[in-house]
Amino acid sequence: QQRDPCGELLTPHTNKDGSRAWESGAGHGSPSSRVPSLLVCFLGTPGPGTGGGWKYSEEGTLRWANPGREGFVVGHAGLYQALAMFAVAYFIIGMTVLSVCAIATNGALDAGGAYYMISRALGPEFGGSIGIMFFLANVCGSALYVLGLVEAVVDSFGIPPVGTGVHVLPQSYWYELLYGTVLLALCLLVCLVGASIYAKATFLIFLIVAAVLGTILVSFFATRPLRVPIRLPHSPNGSETDNGSFTGFSLDTLRDNLGGGYAVDYTTGQMMSFSSVFAVMFNGCTGIMAGSNMSGDLKHPSYSIPRGTISAVLFTYLVYNLLAFLMCATCNRILLQKDYGFLRDISIFPPLVTVGIYAATLSAAMSNLIGASRILYALARDDLFGRALALAKKTSASGNPVMAVILSWLVVQVVLFSGKLNTIAGVVTTFFLLVYATVNLACLALEWASAPNFRPTFRYFTWHTCLLGIAGCCVMMFLISPVSASVSLGFLLLLLLALHYLSPSSTWGYISQALIFHQVRKYLLMLDVRKDHVKFWRPQMLLMVQNPRGSARLIDFVNDLKKSGLYVLGHVELQDLDMLPSDPLQSQQDSWLSLVDKLNVKAFVSLTLAPSVRHGVRQLLFTSGLGGMRPNTLVLGFYDDEAPQDGLARHPAFTSAREEVPLGFPPLRAPTAPKLLSAREYVGIVADALKMLRNVLLARQLESLDKAWELRRAASPPPTIHVWPVNLLRPDSARYADTCSLFLLQMACVLNMARAWRRARLRLFLCVEAGTMPHAQEEKLRQLLKDLRIQAQIQLVPWDAITPEEEEEEEGVVNFPTNTTQVSDEYVCAANKLVLEQSPAPAVRFLYLPRPPADTSLYPLYLHQLELLTRGLGPTVLVHGVSAVTSTQL
Repeated sequence: QQRDPCGELLTPHTNKDGSRAWESGAGHGSPSSRVPSLLVCFLGTPGPGTGGGWKYSEEGTLRWANPGREGFVVGHAGLYQALAMFAVAYFIIGMTVLSVCAIATNGALDAGGAYYMISRALGPEFGGSIGIMFFLANVCGSALYVLGLVEAVVDSFGIPPVGTGVHVLPQSYWYELLYGTVLLALCLLVCLVGASIYAKATFLIFLIVAAVLGTILVSFFATRPLRVPIRLPHSPNGSETDNGSFTGFSLDTLRDNLGGGYAVDYTTGQMMSFSSVFAVMFNGCTGIMAGSNMSGDLKHPSYSIPRGTISAVLFTYLVYNLLAFLMCATCNRILLQKDYGFLRDISIFPPLVTVGIYAATLSAAMSNLIGASRILYALARDDLFGRALALAKKTSASGNPVMAVILSWLVVQVVLFSGKLNTIAGVVTTFFLLVYATVNLACLALEWASAPNFRPTFRYFTWHTCLLGIAGCCVMMFLISPVSASVSLGFLLLLLLALHYLSPSSTWGYISQALIFHQVRKYLLMLDVRKDHVKFWRPQMLLMVQNPRGSARLIDFVNDLKKSGLYVLGHVELQDLDMLPSDPLQSQQDSWLSLVDKLNVKAFVSLTLAPSVRHGVRQLLFTSGLGGMRPNTLVLGFYDDEAPQDGLARHPAFTSAREEVPLGFPPLRAPTAPKLLSAREYVGIVADALKMLRNVLLARQLESLDKAWELRRAASPPPTIHVWPVNLLRPDSARYADTCSLFLLQMACVLNMARAWRRARLRLFLCVEAGTMPHAQEEKLRQLLKDLRIQAQIQLVPWDAITPEEEEEEEGVVNFPTNTTQVSDEYVCAANKLVLEQSPAPAVRFLYLPRPPADTSLYPLYLHQLELLTRGLGPTVLVHGVSAVTSTQL
């Protein structure tokens, strides 16, 4: 078995030359039952002047118009404006046809027509919503044509008589419903038999319509001048009100019909205008998707849809213009404006025109019914709506989606009960236009995404034609009916939202991802690191995570610290790729991405293989990010002897859903198990980051931070964030504030600006020494906070109580070469006590992180004193900044 690029089963067959080939047989029968597609696509566009149509009054209602729809347009607008209308309308239609042809020739096209094109280009949300709207538009369109045919039949054969002929059909609501049901049942019968008989019926109708059109053209030349009596339709037994004239070819008649002559429509009593007449005319040009809807039944859809649709559009455009000229040269304005059936009156064989009306209208009803069924079947097969459309998947032995046809027929039958569709007809036409606009949007998105696999064989389009098609369809929607356009857009938005949250993910690909990639690449190239300015600095975090099970709340906390900056979750896997058959990180990627989705953090994931954790962190610091978006801050969990706790299972993102953690992460390290890195290696990572001019944050006991509880406490007092912008391991640091102090203050301020932390209050601790002027220092700090636009409470703390009296001669002290000050464990414990005594207890503390000593042998002692300093403090973040990040400039 083989399948086409869309995954559909291919059937083998033998060509005439004896070679073997494969052909798609999905959806609607075997290849031998598929219909020749060129004729079906050609017949997709309604023929001009031969069939009836619906026309709008200025309020947006619709009435059935007899075959003289074009006569109505020319009679009110005149030849010049009518030709302009045709040009504008067909320009809009032409732009859409170009987009349809481009998408149709870009790969294997299956059942669903416009729905299939849009869903495979724009994704399931747009495809499903437009598919439902296109289905409803086809359903209501089929009902419109059936009701129109009923009215035409009743006009000719109904009781009481409305003219010459046989009048035997009773007239009432129920009788007309019965006639419509019978006609719809005939359409159902044809559609149930299958696409092949529909193609044969369409060919027969094509011959009839062609004969009628030929008869009409001959009639303009063969019919002698005559007067045509006109009766008011509202009083069929009333007296004649006016006489129209068929003058034959006359220069005077042509001259009188050149300019516009808008008058009151005799069927609605409303004054016509350019927009209302244009709406009537444009409504007869919205059949370009009829051939595309049959895409699953055509032998060669990618070949025939472009040729058939373009041929139909060109043919009807030429015929419309030719008929407009002939009408203006032979019929006076009264005849054109007040007799929608004048073509039958001037025909050399009137019964043939009547038959043509019936045939064209019946063909349109069948076309809409079979199109609706194919769209419904495609929607059901894609499972976008789950079990709601499961019944529509059933097909006959030949592959005909009989249940979709029956369901579509039932919906059309329900619509027929309304009797008149004036209230929804505007929405129907707007649905069609919205579908056309979305097809243009799909083609535009594919073109702008510049994906290598977008290679349509039809190349007569550009993004300019797509934009013009979108603009034209949107203008027409609001020109025809602003209310209907607004309702349709609202309905589309609701469907989009519903499908976005309810529909399963698809394997079709998402054009949004291609467009985002295209734009991100372009803007990353424009992001020049040489133009960085401190005013626009933002934290860009690289958080190293050994196992997310023990770091869930830390991941969430750092997400609040990033302030719309880059956020990368880094992980080092200690393995050697030379000893492995494949890269083990590929299988872990999905688990990490699922974790990001579940925790609802805006982070990227970067995994690496390395012989040691320190080498892996170096790799990530060097390679993470792209262009001007690279991490400038490294975040590590604290290195201590505490047993890791599984915070992922207790995280609200999982406990609220009452589900187990479905992620493929290994269990946490046992308390007695050895660690993956030593204390010396851990401090070495900090030293490496500082050498690479990266800021460093060490987070301790962040897993004990219950952010939800802290920030939902009673409003009085609000939670606090304690900030200590002083190096507690250097007693002399209280005399000045350095870059690291300002960076620490900035990070605390960034946390306070996060949405979840806005209720918290910053409390800044100012350490003062004896013999100094504390109030002067406080005022200086307050002025700095004012210049930096940071709101914080300042609290004075006496520094002398913990400062050693004779630092140089005290026993048991350590000399850090980078600090020039010796401190003991007793001093560090005193500093820890000083921090701990400040009440009330904060939600989180920010402390100054001293630089590691230059002597690597002192790394364990450095880490030991950091542990003493932060022991028992609760959630604490040690911060060391190496770059200026604050600005007082405007």
